[in-house]
Order: sequence, then structure tokens, then C-alpha cells
Amino acid sequence: MALLPDRRPYSYRDDAALAAFDDGGPITVMDGDCALCGFGARMIARFDHKDVFRICPAQTDLGTALLRHYELSPDDPESWLLIVEGRAYASLDAIIRVGALMGGVGHVLWPLKLMPRSVQDWIYRRIARNRYQMFGRGDMCSLPDPRLKARLLLK
Repeated sequence: MALLPDRRPYSYRDDAALAAFDDGGPITVMDGDCALCGFGARMIARFDHKDVFRICPAQTDLGTALLRHYELSPDDPESWLLIVEGRAYASLDAIIRVGALMGGVGHVLWPLKLMPRSVQDWIYRRIARNRYQMFGRGDMCSLPDPRLKARLLLK
């Protein structure tokens, strides 16, 4: 996974390709067609007891624009983004940070942080590139979970 470009916090607010959106809490941008990502979105909705996370499918205009702002491709299976306080994170590092921010059961991901970044990225790439074969497809936006629907940024 390529490193994200070093940008100042909230740099996306000055990007003409991005319309204004609610960035008052952590935002995840993930594949809305991936069953594994859908599972992750449901876990965020279930365990984020502070109700601060927003989830944006990569297939939306907003998701695509955010990924491009950080020089990620919406068509690349490895594109998964977390934005916290205007700073962006990607790959397994982003997923580990989501767990830490949620607390509680989310801390189960923290031991993955002990692995070298190259190993984290290798594991992430293998899962990302094979996610449809391993977990199938799903439509995150059509899930009946009202807690999840309330968090979706669908611009």
C-alpha cells in the first residue's frame, strides 16, 4: 500500500472536487459492495457507543472524491480510508485505529499494531485483493440495520 500524501489536516475542505459534508467525527471510506466491508460497517455501527463514526461507501461521489484527494483509486481493492480530525490513514493501520477509537471490543485489533508495517501491508493487500472470493459481495447501503443507515454518508 502506498503511503498517503502528507497533507495538512482538513486539506480536503479546500478541494474543489469535494462538496461540504459532515466531518465532525471519524469517517471511514470503504467498498460498499464488499461483504467484508459491510460486516466492518455493521461492527462500527454496533460498537461505536458514542455515535461519532460516519461511513462513506467508496462508490459514492463523496467517497470517490475523498479517495482521489488522498491519491487513492476508488477502483483499487486496497483503497480503504479513515479520516480522523482531518488526518487520513489507510490500510490495516486505518482499521486498527478504528478499533482503538471505538474502544471496548475494538481493542482486539491493537496487537496487529505490533507487526512491522510491511507485514501489516502484506496481510492487508492479500485480503483486499481477494475479498470478493473470500467473503462475497454485498450492498452495504441496502442493509436493514437502522444504526448503520444513520451513519452512511451517501452524497
